[in-house]
Amino acid sequence: MDQLTPVRDFIQQLLKQRGDRKPFSDDSSLFRSGRLSSVDSVELVVLLEEKFGIDFAETGFDQNLIDSVEAVAALLQSAKAAK
Repeated sequence: MDQLTPVRDFIQQLLKQRGDRKPFSDDSSLFRSGRLSSVDSVELVVLLEEKFGIDFAETGFDQNLIDSVEAVAALLQSAKAAK
């Protein structure tokens, strides 16, 4: 299991809660496309802070940073490099 599996699983759970059962790929837009809402972004941010130690108070929040699994992967890589 790679480090993004929990992120993918969480996103899938958020989509299912919204009644969206369509598949998504790692490069699928989640927020700009309207598949997820700003409330969902808060939940995803909390997951990233708790599971991966990302400090959005320090880095600043931009929804584009979490708009896709690929964007989250880049954010995690950037955070890892900064440590």
